Amino acid sequence: MRPLLSWAGWRAVLARTYSPGPSAGYRGASGAQGYVRNPPVGTCDLQGELDRFGGISVRLARLDALDRLDAAAFQKGLQAAVQQWRSEGRIAVWLHIPILQSRFIAPAASLGFCFHHAESDSSTLTLWLGEGPSRLPGYASHQVGVAGAVFDESTRKILVVQDRNKLKNMWKFPGGLSEPGEDIGDTAVREVFEETGIKSEFRSLLSIRQQHTNPGAFGKSDMYIVCRLKPYSFTINFCQHECLRCEWMDLNDLAKTENTTPITSRVARLLLYGYREGFDKIDLTVEELPAVHTGLFYKLYHKELPDNYKTMKGIY
Repeated sequence: MRPLLSWAGWRAVLARTYSPGPSAGYRGASGAQGYVRNPPVGTCDLQGELDRFGGISVRLARLDALDRLDAAAFQKGLQAAVQQWRSEGRIAVWLHIPILQSRFIAPAASLGFCFHHAESDSSTLTLWLGEGPSRLPGYASHQVGVAGAVFDESTRKILVVQDRNKLKNMWKFPGGLSEPGEDIGDTAVREVFEETGIKSEFRSLLSIRQQHTNPGAFGKSDMYIVCRLKPYSFTINFCQHECLRCEWMDLNDLAKTENTTPITSRVARLLLYGYREGFDKIDLTVEELPAVHTGLFYKLYHKELPDNYKTMKGIY
């Protein structure tokens, strides 16, 4: 496979786009990139990166010269590119459009492109070129909320808050939404500190709630994960903007009170059982393992295995 174009190569291609002279041609399946052979006059050569699924990904942010291109010329160039990719048997096109180049969205839509998702500074459109209905995967369907059950075993106290902006002020665990690229345990520790001023350490995963068509998740599905945390500070300095009240409450009282959310009450009883019978009865531990993608890792949450099963080489 021939290598990707360097930035100097990109500039050279763009120079050919806006200068008279013959087109440079197309690099097909044997190359990592391609653009339209002999594009219509007044249009541009739209670069495409081939993916391992047989699709083409076009990133307009890399084509600075598009700032001087109007929507009509872009539409002609994109139409020619789609025809070229279709003739080569490509199954889909992913079109990544920066927010400052949003004028190209309508021309793409007129050619059959649809929104796939949007980020804060860009949108991604797709066009299915394969046979039958589109088999492209949908975008993220869930949001992930994480709460920290900060439990002090020495005093049997648990950290709870009441939200300031809720119609019913019920006791609950501090928490919030996990950020992109943030591990679950890190979210719990961060949210607890931001809301209460309490420093803590991740110990285990306690429970996962799954809920669908959640109005608070823009109608999408919602995962709410509760982690057990160990406190390293005890003086509360809660966020006045988010919390109405915050206190250390006896775990037994939290398990009995009616002034709490159903999931908080359930997890409080789970913690009470773990405190009395051993946290190994309720904890899901975590280990980091190398992923199949080079240089990446993933977190695996599970019940703790006995030592003789951690290193076993055969079945007995």
